Amino acid sequence: MDVEAESRAAGLQVDGVSVQDRFLTTAELRALNECARVRRERGDFDAARIGSTRNLQRRSDIRGDSTCWLTPPLLPAEQELLCKLEQVRLELNRDALLGLFDLELHYAWYPPGAAYARHVDQPHGRTQRQVSLVLYLNEAWTPAAGGELRIFDGRRDLEDSAAMDSAAMDIAPIGGRLVCFLTPGREHAVLETTCERLSISGWFRARE
Repeated sequence: MDVEAESRAAGLQVDGVSVQDRFLTTAELRALNECARVRRERGDFDAARIGSTRNLQRRSDIRGDSTCWLTPPLLPAEQELLCKLEQVRLELNRDALLGLFDLELHYAWYPPGAAYARHVDQPHGRTQRQVSLVLYLNEAWTPAAGGELRIFDGRRDLEDSAAMDSAAMDIAPIGGRLVCFLTPGREHAVLETTCERLSISGWFRARE
């Protein structure tokens, strides 16, 4: 069994979170950054909005990123990434028995000063999203840049919000790092960034 795959499945089963560094090679990281640059220059990114489908609104004080969904036609580096993540999906189904069926992905670009307040990834009344993932594309991240992913402890034995906050995990957005966590009920946030922050984010989904 692949050691990284085994570790990813074990992390989700034990803690609900797994972190894998160097998921991307340097060449893959730079190729995806170039894809994002091309897409931004041709206007594929839109300001992210919050709310239900019928009541979407832009609230930069809550969510300050812009997004671009990865839908066909894809650039070559994006196609290669989808193949790589398909292997992750198959491994999680094999090793963690998650019944994951497909994947939805988007770029998320945060300008300096942007953040994303505490939230969950499952829309109300929907259950397809089972594993959230974030793949970081920041080549020169430093601690002063901020933009960490803060994942709050989802254990039911933590009775108050202060206890949940003290148990939060902060994950630096280092280029090439892949973070996966179980989606249902898992609150998380993106802390304010002081420079541009780029990732590919999405969800492995089960059938409804």
